[in-house]
Amino acid sequence: MSEKLQQARDELEKAAKAADSNDVRDDIHDTRESFADYVRGDRQPDHAVLDEQLNTLRQARTRANGTTATEINSAIEVVEDYRESIYQDR
Repeated sequence: MSEKLQQARDELEKAAKAADSNDVRDDIHDTRESFADYVRGDRQPDHAVLDEQLNTLRQARTRANGTTATEINSAIEVVEDYRESIYQDR
């Protein structure tokens, strides 16, 4: 599963490079680093954490344009797919 978060991290790396706003770039960077931590470590994010990170990315997407918005959207799709695959204790 960490390959999905690595893929999302890679998409966000592209988005950060294309971003023309520091505000958007900062949101992307923070989320990208969280995904990198998940890939490197042995802890898995839960639904609530992913929801928060997805919300941050969705907000960044509304402020982004062009390639940045496209890359953020790609990352969102990958994370949503990953989120659906993890167990949620109710």
